[in-house]
Amino acid sequence: MRDLISVIGAGTSGLIAARRLGELGLESTVYDQKSVLGLPVRASGILSITGLEGLGMDYSGCVTNTLYGANIHSGGKTLRVVSNEPMASVLDRKKLNDSCYDQAVRAGAKLLTGRRITGAELESLSVRGIVIGADGAASSVASHFGFGEIRKFALTYKAEFEIEAPESGVVDLFFDRNEYRGLFAWTCPNQSDILEVGVGVLSGFGNAKAAFDNFVKSKVISELVGNRKPVTEGASIIPLSMRRNIVNESRRVVLVGDAAGQVKPTTGGGIIFGGNGALIAAGAVARHLANGSPLSNYETEFRRRYGLDLKLHSLINGLYSSFGPSGMGNVISALNVFGIDRFLSDYGDMDRPSLILKRFFLRGLAR
Repeated sequence: MRDLISVIGAGTSGLIAARRLGELGLESTVYDQKSVLGLPVRASGILSITGLEGLGMDYSGCVTNTLYGANIHSGGKTLRVVSNEPMASVLDRKKLNDSCYDQAVRAGAKLLTGRRITGAELESLSVRGIVIGADGAASSVASHFGFGEIRKFALTYKAEFEIEAPESGVVDLFFDRNEYRGLFAWTCPNQSDILEVGVGVLSGFGNAKAAFDNFVKSKVISELVGNRKPVTEGASIIPLSMRRNIVNESRRVVLVGDAAGQVKPTTGGGIIFGGNGALIAAGAVARHLANGSPLSNYETEFRRRYGLDLKLHSLINGLYSSFGPSGMGNVISALNVFGIDRFLSDYGDMDRPSLILKRFFLRGLAR
């Protein structure tokens, strides 16, 4: 009997995995409990251009704005990291998910919506083939098959307002350990006349909605928003650490995306790392079926390629979470004095801090 490949979850990572499996000549069935994919939209859609291009997906019809950098605020100080070249795209997450769906189906994947998979069904799918868990941070696949827990989460609350941003191509980030411990608050011009306002806090250290309400009442945001009502709003939970393991070899189960915790701890962004995890997992599944190579090669390869970057993101998160506003303000002042703002504007990479360090040392050696 031919092995079945079941992808649980039709988010971006699950659909990328299904698309890649099809490109490798393998059929898969994608299950999702939602009847309408991509809704509700809870996560922001800010993705680096270099990271997007590496995922091999068509996102051209999903771009709503182009970003050139960020203003980082804390303790009354600002670090301006803005390039002359585009650094990131703001994407319509619903359109992105629809595009990923179309690409997966064209590659041969079968999609079953409105299907909540039970534990008994997971057992059956595992016995009959390979299961790829792509069902989010609260993954039922991870829970059922005994994967290690995700130890660190952020809670976010965001809303969109019909208003133009002061700078149409720049994100503003606000760090305040007392208000947004573990993450930050932000404003982002999602499109020419839509401004996203959001707050993220570490789970166990505050209420995201209460922090959001306080942020909207702050002087800098109240002057922008005034009495306008949000056109959209909602909460989400984001993993900020990887699971201890992301492969169960004996049961032939692998995890990708948020289910695996493949998310940047600095910002909570998961599409780039999760999408690359999906690509690597699909390749490992193909090789396992072709020649019996271990599925655990997926985890080994993912950690080899991206483990250092995720550790650096975690380190950066720990550093900015440990400083109060005055401390962060002093750090920003020091970075400005030493010209780090200009260096990051020219050589920064929002996904790969290891590349920033490499460029920094190579630049120093070249002098």
